[in-house]
Amino acid sequence: MKIRYRTAGERYVLVEYGDAELDLRLNFFVVRALAGLSEDPPPGFVEAAPGFRSILVRFDPARTSRAALLAHLTVVHERLPDISSLVVPSRRIKLPIAFDDSATRRAVELYAATIRAAPYTQGGSNVDHIVEQNGLPDREALYAKVLGTQWWTAFTGFSPGLPFTFSLREPTGLSVPKYNPARAWTPEGAVGMGGPSLAVFPVDSPGSYQLLGRTVPIFDVLARNDVFATSPFLLRAGDRLEFVRVEEAELTEIRRLVLENRYRYEVVEEPFVVADYLEGR
Repeated sequence: MKIRYRTAGERYVLVEYGDAELDLRLNFFVVRALAGLSEDPPPGFVEAAPGFRSILVRFDPARTSRAALLAHLTVVHERLPDISSLVVPSRRIKLPIAFDDSATRRAVELYAATIRAAPYTQGGSNVDHIVEQNGLPDREALYAKVLGTQWWTAFTGFSPGLPFTFSLREPTGLSVPKYNPARAWTPEGAVGMGGPSLAVFPVDSPGSYQLLGRTVPIFDVLARNDVFATSPFLLRAGDRLEFVRVEEAELTEIRRLVLENRYRYEVVEEPFVVADYLEGR
């Protein structure tokens, strides 16, 4: 696998892995390399942010040179095994989801009323458009595909802690074009899909992913639930999401319990063995 080091200003180095293709194996290596960098940080290291097949490394040029940083990164990479032999730090996290809920429907209806009435807004929902775009017989077939796989968090970004996830069951066959133009408003907790990627919106924000439903909070700077005690972000690269279907009334109650610190998120530390994934996919 090719590894490229690119200068990104005086304080950053961008590390790129492999070629520009949507291959989850590259992201497995990114997540493991990120862990290796955290386990053995070089002098002057400040932080690192993963992308799908890249890591942006921030360093302090007053404490180290770019050459010394690159030498250290090379050692970190040389210590790692081949992708097929990787064991990647990971967590399995279950999240409830209410499909086609009233909050996401409000976002679709607002878009149709104030921006444009597009094919994906017919009926005040994006769900039927996703069904049609994927040649599925009905909504239940779509829901079964979302519920029937684990969603790998490749990286977070766009807004605080927003996960870009991809199905670990290849292929799900799910893919859908994004909004054009984007929405001005998406409710916090909305679950949407753009291309083959599924995302959860951590805050009210603009967005262009087609909306499937809603889940629980994944970001809270006030730490109103114990799951946010050490970080305002629930999710990080390497997490595997499993969705559990609930009705909207139940989700509303769960969301209330989250803010009262009476709901426990199901988070299990469970390393991801790449060889098992490659054998079973």
